[in-house]
Amino acid sequence: MQPETLTRPELTLADRCDRCGAAAKVRAILPSGGELLFCNHHGRAHAEKLRESGVEVQQGEE
Repeated sequence: MQPETLTRPELTLADRCDRCGAAAKVRAILPSGGELLFCNHHGRAHAEKLRESGVEVQQGEE
């Protein structure tokens, strides 16, 4: 029996970047289970540091 994995809903136009309020295109899932949402600009700017910290980064649909 495989454990069930929780899936997060797709990003929508209502989801906003936590840094600037633009449309969210990147979801960063923290090891604690929380998440941060970023626009493409801030997602790229923080991607390396997030991955170094063990954060799972998911790119949304364009």
